[in-house]
Amino acid sequence: MARWWCGVGGLRRVVAAAENSRASRSATAKYHTIQAIPRECTGRRVAAKDRAQGRIPAVVFTQQYLKQDPNSSSRAVASKHILTTERRQIQAILKTLEPPFFCSTTFPLQIRAGSGSSLLLDSGTVLPIKIHRDPGTGKILNLVFVWAETGSELKVDVPVVFKGEDLCPGLQKGGYLNRIRTSLKYLCPAELIPPKIEVDLSNLDIGDRVFMRDVEVHSSLKLLSKNENMPICKIVATKSENSKPAEA
Repeated sequence: MARWWCGVGGLRRVVAAAENSRASRSATAKYHTIQAIPRECTGRRVAAKDRAQGRIPAVVFTQQYLKQDPNSSSRAVASKHILTTERRQIQAILKTLEPPFFCSTTFPLQIRAGSGSSLLLDSGTVLPIKIHRDPGTGKILNLVFVWAETGSELKVDVPVVFKGEDLCPGLQKGGYLNRIRTSLKYLCPAELIPPKIEVDLSNLDIGDRVFMRDVEVHSSLKLLSKNENMPICKIVATKSENSKPAEA
């Protein structure tokens, strides 16, 4: 149906959770088909009225950097549409997925004629890329999605998750973990977006670092960084570890 409406030391092993977590992401998506309805008008007053009715204004568009495989059989997507989503549903999703992981997980999206309507206007797969919140209350004001159709490539900020802290020799000696990067940006095929990058700290000693080049991901993913030798994290000694004992 046509879219007619508006609107994650160099010798240390670092493991990316792309393959193992893809099934988990798919399972999450099956339980969370985001429901939305189109908006005909925009503006502060209209958005405030939507929020008062328990809905969250949202926009879905084609990412500017999106690359479409010319041989893909997926249908073309329109550039931009404005809509509203159900606040209770989005809040329920965010109870199971923290915001960074929400924005690296794809979801089915269904556009219906109205709230509670059985008339399906359109559907597709989307990737959330931004959550706008009220700085005072933390309430969600707006959501931004991009189309994530099979065969397309998207820029994704994949969150970095550190594991093995309880086994890390450097931390056991009194050092601390300097988290330099909390996410890594990749150009990903829509169907292979990893919800997170896992960095294993269990073999790191004081002074050891993990670099972007150490991360193992699916061969289809392209790191969007000018310097892959930039560190992701480092085990740093405390001042007491750095200081030398006074000579007698």
